[in-house]
Amino acid sequence: MTSSFLARRAFLARVGVLGAAVAAGGLMPAAYAGTRTDPLRTGVAALRPVLQELARDTINGLCTFVVPGPDAYSEAQGTPRHDAGAMEAKTPDFLMQALDDFVPFPDAIARPVAAAFATGLSGSPIVLPESYGRVLPGQFRSLDAALGAVLQSDATIPLSLAIALALNMLATQVDPASVRGPFLSPFARLSYARKAEVFARIEGADADLVGLLDAEFPQPLQGSVSGLVKFVGGALIEFTAFGSYTEWAVFDRRTRRLTGRPVGWSLTGYQPRGPVEGWDDFRGYYQGRMRVSD
Repeated sequence: MTSSFLARRAFLARVGVLGAAVAAGGLMPAAYAGTRTDPLRTGVAALRPVLQELARDTINGLCTFVVPGPDAYSEAQGTPRHDAGAMEAKTPDFLMQALDDFVPFPDAIARPVAAAFATGLSGSPIVLPESYGRVLPGQFRSLDAALGAVLQSDATIPLSLAIALALNMLATQVDPASVRGPFLSPFARLSYARKAEVFARIEGADADLVGLLDAEFPQPLQGSVSGLVKFVGGALIEFTAFGSYTEWAVFDRRTRRLTGRPVGWSLTGYQPRGPVEGWDDFRGYYQGRMRVSD
């Protein structure tokens, strides 16, 4: 095998795409060989649902890192709890909807990000499971081309995917063995402490990912993009916690009423006896005051 072939295979494995594609039964089936079907177009069409599942699996691992519960992801990271957590609060749905539907990710940024991933991963020595050498051996070229096409073809791509690729890349830096295991994504396979190390690398002043992004982006984006990545690291934690403790999962937008007790209410003991209509101390003027002055 050529070094470029191995580099592509390592790249796909480290961002989780190879493992997800193998789990999905492979891409670019042999039935398409010799037909008039465009192989790249076929690969892109097959890869999109795989990437969506990979992104969701990564986001699941992120949400349970912030608010663990009685779920398989919390168990795998070593922090299972009896109380309901992020999965029961539907935080992954909240986070993916927020990232993909409300935050644009323009193509002008997607291309350098894809180049940064490819550049940073191609030279990193990660030992891959032998099974990866036996599965889809002739399709790595199509697979990485399809991934590049997905990242570069749309005016707006799912931001959850870009975040998932970054988290998975850093996960394999923290723990090379995370290229294989339960779940689809390397990040979801990490222990709680190693997930914390991933975020330490994102927010660190000399983070490899941050420096790599600065090198790949043209001026005047250099510097500002690395700052944005550092901000995103903290914002992901904050936004995930926000989604877990809000009423989002049980709020009926049509009736504007709750359909059940929010997970966050139970975790915090908020409003234990039903809705609170107000506090006596705040009816009228506070503490009987009738006027205020400077």
